Amino acid sequence: MSHLYLTLKLIHVIGAAVLFGTGLGIAFFMFMAHRTRDPAAIAHTARVVVIADAIFTATAVVLQPLTGWGLMLITGFSLFHFWIKATLVLYVFIGLCWLPVVWIQLRMRDLAVAAARDGTALPPRYFAYYRVWFWLGWPAFTGVIVIFVLMLWKPQ
Repeated sequence: MSHLYLTLKLIHVIGAAVLFGTGLGIAFFMFMAHRTRDPAAIAHTARVVVIADAIFTATAVVLQPLTGWGLMLITGFSLFHFWIKATLVLYVFIGLCWLPVVWIQLRMRDLAVAAARDGTALPPRYFAYYRVWFWLGWPAFTGVIVIFVLMLWKPQ
């Protein structure tokens, strides 16, 4: 195997781990902060979550298709293989779930910061955002697992 192939594969696998791990970690910490109903705790957690999404998730989101494309060219697979098409469709679907989640996290952060600063309870809009954030996470998380399955089994 070539060094280029192994390098691309390593970056691709690390990228997948970062997407999965960061997504799961963000979901866990936001959920735990939300359970406290403490605006200051939520504001702090949401600040960190937004930074993590910008640094880790966004980077991996860009690298995954680039390294995947390189691996596809090196191995001779094509876009016409079922598992590659399915993976790409799922990747776009996950992105369509993730983009509003990023926006929602920013809104939740801002509402929690304002509530903490003003010494007030979280407004009803925060809880509405949280519900959407929570429910968008499930199909995205499931989609990532299905992508792992497709990448490992490569069904025809």
